[in-house]
Amino acid sequence: MKAIWNDVIIAESDDTVMVEGNHYFPADSVKVQFLKESSTNTFCAWKGKASYYDLCVNDAINRDAAWFYPDPKPEALNIKNHIAFWRGVEVIQ
Repeated sequence: MKAIWNDVIIAESDDTVMVEGNHYFPADSVKVQFLKESSTNTFCAWKGKASYYDLCVNDAINRDAAWFYPDPKPEALNIKNHIAFWRGVEVIQ
């Protein structure tokens, strides 16, 4: 799978985890030079507290376009150390 935004591959992995229709990429498959920490947090009843990254590619910023669960609940441990994308990020095979 590949995550692409602004014509740049942000992440690439053959080992994503699918949860609720989203591909979660292993953190080490994501190109960290395109991530900028965001102060945004949300809460999922079964996964726990989510944190976000902005994507910064070719002088463009996509706010809160990547999210992860730094300390997921036991039911969601399969996505620990994984990052998912939305807000216009294309995930393709």
